[in-house]
Amino acid sequence: MKKITIISLASLILFAACASSKSKKKPAAGAATPAKTISIADKTKSSKKLGGLFPLYQDTATGNVMMLIKKEQLDKEYIYFSYTVDGVVAAGHFRGSFRDNKVFTIKRYFDKLEFTVLNTGFYFDPSNPISKASNANISNAILSSQKIVAEDTKKGEILVDASALFLSENMQQIKPSAMPGSMGFQLGGLSKDKTKFVSLRNYEKNTDLIVEYVYDNPSPVFGGGKEVTDERAVSITVQHTLIEAPKNNFKPRFDDPRVGYFSEQVEDMTTTEAVAYHDLIHRWNLVKKDTNAAISEPVEPIVWWIENTTPLEFRPTIKEAGEKWNLAFEKAGFKNAVIIKEQPDTATWDAGDIRYNVLRWTSSPQPPFGGYGPSFVDPRTGEILGADIMLEYIFVTNRLRQEKLFVSDASSEITPNKQFNNFCDANDYLHQTTLFGTQVLDVQGISDIEKRDYMKQSLYYLVLHEMGHTMGLNHNMKASQMLKPSLINNKTLTRQIGLTASVMDYPAANVALDKSKQGDYFTTRPGPYDLWAIEFGYTPALADTKAEENRTITLLSKSNDSLLIFGNDADDMRGVGSGIDPRVNVNDLSGDAIGYGVERIQLSLQLMGKLKDKYSKPNQSYQELRQAYSVVQNEYFQATNVIVKYIGGVYVNRTFVGQPGAGKAYVPVPLAEQKRAMSILSQYAFSANAYGVQTDLYPYLQNQRRGFNFFGVNEDPKINDRVLGYQKTLLAHLTSASVLKRLSDTRMYGNTYSVVAMFNDLTNAIFKGDNGAVPTFRFNLQAAYVDRLLGIVSSNFYDGISQAAALAQLKAIEKMPIGGNDEAKAQSVLLNQKIKQGLEK
Repeated sequence: MKKITIISLASLILFAACASSKSKKKPAAGAATPAKTISIADKTKSSKKLGGLFPLYQDTATGNVMMLIKKEQLDKEYIYFSYTVDGVVAAGHFRGSFRDNKVFTIKRYFDKLEFTVLNTGFYFDPSNPISKASNANISNAILSSQKIVAEDTKKGEILVDASALFLSENMQQIKPSAMPGSMGFQLGGLSKDKTKFVSLRNYEKNTDLIVEYVYDNPSPVFGGGKEVTDERAVSITVQHTLIEAPKNNFKPRFDDPRVGYFSEQVEDMTTTEAVAYHDLIHRWNLVKKDTNAAISEPVEPIVWWIENTTPLEFRPTIKEAGEKWNLAFEKAGFKNAVIIKEQPDTATWDAGDIRYNVLRWTSSPQPPFGGYGPSFVDPRTGEILGADIMLEYIFVTNRLRQEKLFVSDASSEITPNKQFNNFCDANDYLHQTTLFGTQVLDVQGISDIEKRDYMKQSLYYLVLHEMGHTMGLNHNMKASQMLKPSLINNKTLTRQIGLTASVMDYPAANVALDKSKQGDYFTTRPGPYDLWAIEFGYTPALADTKAEENRTITLLSKSNDSLLIFGNDADDMRGVGSGIDPRVNVNDLSGDAIGYGVERIQLSLQLMGKLKDKYSKPNQSYQELRQAYSVVQNEYFQATNVIVKYIGGVYVNRTFVGQPGAGKAYVPVPLAEQKRAMSILSQYAFSANAYGVQTDLYPYLQNQRRGFNFFGVNEDPKINDRVLGYQKTLLAHLTSASVLKRLSDTRMYGNTYSVVAMFNDLTNAIFKGDNGAVPTFRFNLQAAYVDRLLGIVSSNFYDGISQAAALAQLKAIEKMPIGGNDEAKAQSVLLNQKIKQGLEK
């Protein structure tokens, strides 16, 4: 018994000891667990440090990257900027495209750091008590919450995994969202194994992390073009840049609708005014060295570097064109504000370094532009922090970006992407019109010296245009209206003030119908509007607030001057049914765009008859001939597309109340001009000979065969489809719901061209004179027109006035006499059957 007691006691002691041991290893539920301290030194001992704004540590074995944040950097505002280093156009990425630009903070939440983007779209007057609720119902965005991997509490340093932050799409969406039902090439899923850092750069005021994102798609449905090596694995390289917010005395300047600047749109939430805009224009921080001088050099000029990829023969023109902007800055009180330098071949920096503003050149398989001039800013103030200009080599070549022999009815509109607000289509238009001018000069037998001057002027204009964007200016599609037709070839005048009021337009190349009267082909200096706009944006503000307000009012009161006309992309009428002022357009020139368009058509017709002889060269295919024909006929179409916009148009005036010369805000295009436009379209767009019938040319419009590229398609030039595509585009505008409603609405304030009258003229233009055989161009046009009319009658998008007018035309067409030959009779039967069936639905 005693032995058992001793054994039992020993067992109890052993059990208690074990229990005590276990309690040390596993605390009771609810008890605090002391965290094992991991030092930053331990965590980064196998890493290479890169000092800078946010120090980076890259593991020398795995490539993994850690980022160090100091305690004093928490809760401060920083700027995030990203751009595509390299990509594929089919995936929405191309070299140099700026992606995003936003303000963010880093906040601690227990054992995590949160990277939060702030909403900078609202302003609250701090003196107003309601500003205390400035965060009400406004959502900031926590883009990433990263666990702290190491910390030094004594030094106030925190380490997070940068790989988790940047090797994902946490900070920036890289893969474009697919539109519902969209067809075409798409990126696959992001590969965690293949995505990696390809470069790291760190400076005192910015940290750059360059990432190659790899998207895997094991079973792709659609191809992405020749630039995509294998659709199963596509790489997009993006630079993420974290920037210390500027600490300076930069004063924001507020936007005005009479001048075109890119801006940060901000809503004033405490004003009682009808217009609650607090929009901040984009502009550089220029400060005079001598504040008392009328004209002074800036403390820090805007310095540009011509990248060493730039062809040597272009560099003098680029430098000369870029520094021509100093003419405008002198109006704002600065001299030598813009300086152009050349990047040495021995330079250790590259264009991705945001400390340098770079003019860059590329030659892409599928170039999305010929020129592109983006900038990035401080969203809180509008201060431009850096910019690049991308120029594509295709601009100076004699090849078309895309060999499209057909056009659609242009019924779809381009939806702007907020990430691409600096995107510019200048080259799409400038390259087309430059090629057209080249064809003219070739046929006219102009000397090589004159041709070189022509190309120099074209490049000069492109550089001026894209650099204007980097100064903060957006497009001015009204500028081409500045000069009367009789003045556009006056070199003495145009070299003093320019061909157009601004270099921010997409004008037609000024190629004269009569070569003996040829003036400048392109504007080669900032225009009057550009000088005025720079004066508005960059003149240093007066110290006295009231005096500065009066100075600005006086300056802006000049907006009604014919040399300072302005209208941007949102105003222009290049799209079907978009815009209302026909003076705000692309591919036009002079204060009489209709008359200039007719000259353009006549010049195109002259060229068409000479193309075969000029471009049929021994031992060559007909590729160049086909391209020349495509360029010339497209220019013909562009002229008709400018003219058609005057029908149903309204002249817009944005002068303010009480401003000198202010008139009505809206003035309908006079009846005579609308009828003139319809008459010209009747002759050149809807007649049997529309778009220049060239029966002797058509049999030679052959693409050069390449391998099996014709497989699955018929290579014959489909002339009827091409012309019908042009005509459908014009019909789409004339019969769009917005244009027809506007014809009726404007009758309340001056328009006298009714919907019925317009339709009567249009039907007459499309059907008149067809008593015998109906040419194929007309046959297709008439059928398409009947389809449009039936669509109007049956659609709820149209008002009753438009539907009644369309129905009246259908009834009139039904009663038209049947033509003489079998084709004409067949056409009549088809149209009548279409009308009968369409109205019975």
